[in-house]
Amino acid sequence: MNTLTKVAAAATAALTIASGAKAASIAEIATGDDRFSTLVAAVSAAGLVETLSGPGPFTVYAPVNEAFDALPEGTVETLLKPENKDQLTDVLLYHVDDRKLTAEMIPTGSTYFKPANTSERLCITKNADGVMIDDGSGTMANVVIANIMADNGVIHVVDKVLLPGTRPDCH
Repeated sequence: MNTLTKVAAAATAALTIASGAKAASIAEIATGDDRFSTLVAAVSAAGLVETLSGPGPFTVYAPVNEAFDALPEGTVETLLKPENKDQLTDVLLYHVDDRKLTAEMIPTGSTYFKPANTSERLCITKNADGVMIDDGSGTMANVVIANIMADNGVIHVVDKVLLPGTRPDCH
């Protein structure tokens, strides 16, 4: 994890420099919250800092560090390698929608949503238990904190890293 710590520190510095004097963007909010240090390192390694600091609007389903820790051993370190930048970018863009979608805007029931990784789909289910996201892997992500508002969109904190590749069954 030493490599991850170094990448996270570099990413934090890069996001701080990129933020300038404007109000809090999605990238700035993530940088300021230790629960997202792995996500911040990944965003930096993928070269997406400027994008998530841009005007948006974006909805980001932001996995906490524990969600990355739950991936098979070595997955994060492998994705952070420069030669895997395209794969890392695909995973990260699977967590981004190019609209501002608050939890209230998500319809009740199960609905397909198209993430910024346009070849993929997510199935988002909203019911009395909350909001869950199906990536087709067999395990649902839960929105554990909804509607963290940023100048360029909204963050929904999730407890699982969403993995592209298998279209979820959405009914």
